[in-house]
Amino acid sequence: MSTAPPVRATQEPRIADEHGRRIRVGELVLRYALLLLVLAITVGPFLWQLSTSLKGPTEDVFSSPPSFLPEHPTLHNYRRVADTIPVWDYALNSLKVAGASVVTNCVGSALAGYALARLRYRGRRVATLVFILAMLVPVEGIIIAQFTTMRELGLNNTLIGVVLPGSIGAMNVLLMRNAFLNVPYEIEEAAYVDGANAWQRFLRIALPSVRGTLAVVAIFAFMGAWDDFLWPLIVLSDPSRFTLTIGLNYLHGTFANDERLVAAGTVIAVAPLIALFACLQRYFFRGVGEGAVKG
Repeated sequence: MSTAPPVRATQEPRIADEHGRRIRVGELVLRYALLLLVLAITVGPFLWQLSTSLKGPTEDVFSSPPSFLPEHPTLHNYRRVADTIPVWDYALNSLKVAGASVVTNCVGSALAGYALARLRYRGRRVATLVFILAMLVPVEGIIIAQFTTMRELGLNNTLIGVVLPGSIGAMNVLLMRNAFLNVPYEIEEAAYVDGANAWQRFLRIALPSVRGTLAVVAIFAFMGAWDDFLWPLIVLSDPSRFTLTIGLNYLHGTFANDERLVAAGTVIAVAPLIALFACLQRYFFRGVGEGAVKG
């Protein structure tokens, strides 16, 4: 008496992902649906601002249902922003502040991170704890002390006074410390045997191995300095030294009913951040796994 072969239950089709793992189609659809939802939440407001900035005076900004595509795209709103406030002078001031912040954070964080990760001295753990505790202090709690310090130094109403308090961030120092910790000690030991001093090991071995994290620090420093509003508003009083965020605030306060003008100013402020991230994105994502050794 012959027995029929067992009937196998039909399996849901699977697809291999980028790592070669087999995943279900339903799981893949859910994953992409969540990604599209997050994309709509994060990018949607910017696309709406961009669309509003390109609409002419005859188009209804608050139409229902909303229209993302302008019927007659125009750049007239951007010219109106430049005619209303010295937006390019404000942008240049912001660029000076952000550029100086990038340089000071990259240099200072790299030096401090290397000292915390590699150098042997008494009190190294206490110094690391101090940087961690500094991240817990809100900016609003020390802003009066910062203002008093800038006034005593004679740096009020100067761009240097805007840059100095944020010249080295505690988070950036800890990021660089963790990146240097991931660099194998054997490489530096070999350089030490060959006669390399601490500066040579830092510049020729450790620093080239953490370029990804250095790009992350540069992006964070640029974004923080470019978007900062409260501190420049407090320390600056001369309109010729205003940064872009303060200038756009005056634009919004004067022309609050003209949404097209405000949207054009917002796009002008966001465009440099998008350009910076587009140039450094591969280093940004590589900074997550910093410290690997290439053969």
